[in-house]
Amino acid sequence: MTNAGPSRETRRQQRTWRRHAETYDAKVAKAERSMLAGSREWIGARASGRVLEVAVGTGRSLPHYRDDVTLTGVDLSPEMLAIARRRATSLGMAADFQQGDAEALPFADGSFDTVVCALALCSIPRPDAALAEMARVVVPGGSVVLVDHIRSDVAVIYAGQWLLERFTIPLQGEHLTRRHLGEVQAAGLVVVEDERLRSGAVERIRAERPGATRFEAT
Repeated sequence: MTNAGPSRETRRQQRTWRRHAETYDAKVAKAERSMLAGSREWIGARASGRVLEVAVGTGRSLPHYRDDVTLTGVDLSPEMLAIARRRATSLGMAADFQQGDAEALPFADGSFDTVVCALALCSIPRPDAALAEMARVVVPGGSVVLVDHIRSDVAVIYAGQWLLERFTIPLQGEHLTRRHLGEVQAAGLVVVEDERLRSGAVERIRAERPGATRFEAT
């Protein structure tokens, strides 16, 4: 866990989510019914034990977690967290929500059995730093579960993504052509599931931190 203050880019993202918190659900719902269909369910099926959701946002994954998980959600935006808290209350779900930076998670090493990050590495300024933090706070043998949109393998789609980025990056810090598999491996995690969907523009990854499993004494 680093004690450095947030970067200029991180502060910009905080301002962005302050502006868009109330409209986020409506904007993302269409994508989750189409190109991202099934992704929240995929996450929920792989999350167990003490679960940390990084960049939990408005809590759109909450309905898909099993009843026996202990959930902590962290997000840069207090406005997004307020919506997540309301969603948890409406679901009758106990969860601990905290404001924090994905690049400097406010948790001790090995605090969680599963770490989840959905549709956020595209806008976190330094995804490599965030993934290193996720690897740090998950227990040896625990899982890091990721879903995001990434650069497509199809040339015409990639060209469209690149053009859109001329607007999405300066306006809201959203990258459409990143890929994260190499960063996951660079963080010291072992990839055990990796699937590409929608012409390669959506990726789902489950990786594990090497070492004793969470059920073994250390």
